[in-house]
Amino acid sequence: MVTDGIVVRNLVKSYGGGKRALDDVSLDIAPGEAVGIIGPNGAGKTTFFGCLLGHLRPQSGVITIGGRSPDTLLTKSEVGFLPERLLFDRWMTGGRFLAHHHALAGLSAERRAADVTESFARVGLEPAAASKSLKAYSRGMLQRIGFAQALLAKPRWLFLDEPASGVDPSGVLLFRRLLAEARAGGTTIVLNSHQLEQVERICDRVAFLREGRVQSIEVLHAGAEARRHLRVRFAAASSYAPAGINAADAGQLARVALEAGAELIHPPNPAREAVFAVADDAGSTRLLGALLTAGAPVVEARSEEGRLERLFLDAPPPPGAPS
Repeated sequence: MVTDGIVVRNLVKSYGGGKRALDDVSLDIAPGEAVGIIGPNGAGKTTFFGCLLGHLRPQSGVITIGGRSPDTLLTKSEVGFLPERLLFDRWMTGGRFLAHHHALAGLSAERRAADVTESFARVGLEPAAASKSLKAYSRGMLQRIGFAQALLAKPRWLFLDEPASGVDPSGVLLFRRLLAEARAGGTTIVLNSHQLEQVERICDRVAFLREGRVQSIEVLHAGAEARRHLRVRFAAASSYAPAGINAADAGQLARVALEAGAELIHPPNPAREAVFAVADDAGSTRLLGALLTAGAPVVEARSEEGRLERLFLDAPPPPGAPS
């Protein structure tokens, strides 16, 4: 059991009407780990974040962060938080906003101006943005300055609620690099996002919430031992020397797949793409090796869905949903 990380035991939180937003949730997060919290809308993710941050008081259960309650001042001084809804004081300039939070964090007044300037550069905001009021910021700029504020005091615990919402691809890559740097410094990250590809790239594990319960926990960095569909695209017949099998012949592709322990489930379409079922990463490698050995002109191969998408696909429908 983790004692110096984040420990959640039998957490229950209800709102009006008695419906449980969280129903007996338990989760351990080790120091320095990155854990994603995912699930469909209404699963309890936002409520869970509110309890972890000490903003909401559960009816029962226990949360400790580094061995302390989440609502102690010492814990809060070690937490960085980027909310999904950025309710900043929009009359402030960006520079004044960061300077204000720098002071609230008890950081050195002598370093304040330099730290604010460095923070703008770190999240890819131009120096001129420091003199603009936040009400003139775009959604992407607000997300960047919110991220800068969350990282300002080099937090021990970092909670991120949809951190890449409204951010362009270059911003997503930047955020990913900054999170890697934070982890290298020992920061523990808890991430809620609907951008499953980013969760999969950043996190060690994910907890899948449904109807207020942790339905499953997926270990992302322990090998991909899960069945998936692999879409393979082949070159046009006129663009290569036909030294092997005919990639347009479903029978030939099916035989090669069977010998490799895979299955052809959709024969080639007009775009010369076929879909195979494979057992895991090793199965993907065996199939592609077999196709290439047989002379199939493989141009591209990609997974039809990520590991996290399969959690949503495999989850049972909520009560009352049409079958």
